[in-house]
Amino acid sequence: MQTTDKTAGAVADASRDNWVDRYAPEWLKPYARLARWDRPIGFWLLFWPCAFSLALATLKVPANGFDWRALILCFVGAVAMRGAGCTFNDIVDTDIDMKVARTRSRPIPSGQVSKRQAALFLVLQALVGLVVLLQFNALTVLLGVASLVLIAIYPFMKRVTWWPQLFLGLAFSWGALIGWTSQTSALSLPPVLLYLGTILWTIGYDTIYALQDVEDDALIGVRSTARLFGRRARLFVALFYAGTVALWVAAALMVGAGWPFLAGMLVVIGVFGWQIRTLQPKEPANALVRFKANHWVGLAFTLAMLADWVV
Repeated sequence: MQTTDKTAGAVADASRDNWVDRYAPEWLKPYARLARWDRPIGFWLLFWPCAFSLALATLKVPANGFDWRALILCFVGAVAMRGAGCTFNDIVDTDIDMKVARTRSRPIPSGQVSKRQAALFLVLQALVGLVVLLQFNALTVLLGVASLVLIAIYPFMKRVTWWPQLFLGLAFSWGALIGWTSQTSALSLPPVLLYLGTILWTIGYDTIYALQDVEDDALIGVRSTARLFGRRARLFVALFYAGTVALWVAAALMVGAGWPFLAGMLVVIGVFGWQIRTLQPKEPANALVRFKANHWVGLAFTLAMLADWVV
């Protein structure tokens, strides 16, 4: 009896038995892999800034309650726009991806999807993101459109600067502004501090992620903070995480957060501390696990603010 290998075409850095490889129809798998649906950590990390920004706005005006509808819209938008961003990144980076062991199995360099097909899929995902964005107020829509500039330039930064992680942070942290403005129709200092802290968080965790590719990146000339920091990577990640905590706490205290929030932040600090203490920069598998742990940082930070609101 002939059997079908469900993992045929699987991407090297996707977890085994992920839902795309196991359950997605064959025609969808290459596109799902292109959008990184088989590696959901990316859309979680794009979503959490929206979530904790909504929580921050709730602390500012507790009587309005927490906007669960906005949370769901932000999640859908995060999945769509993260997929669109990854698709655009893979179109731009095909030549680089073909030279890196971890990425040459991705759909475009491996030939599963053509660049034209990828471009059409990019447009589809962007339209979903647009529909979500139009559910919000004018300022939020304007901010959402403005973020496209950051999304567009990010893939090129690894070619011209040692700080592509900074540009990823500028783009990936945008939700820290979006969530707030969706509730208040205005910007103020607390969400700006939240945004700056989230940029530092992104630089920290993406430096850990980039440790997986240091050797390949050096051979082909791709720049990253992981290469820039070298043996001092753990120290710099610790500094970025310390700055993250300081700015996040300052933002929350400005809107009236109290002891329940501060107690919840101990979980965030604990996860950060574990990442730094146990990080082995020369072991890719170790770095990947610590990178993925930032999902729990986003969840813990959001819950810390919601706990303060409830109490």
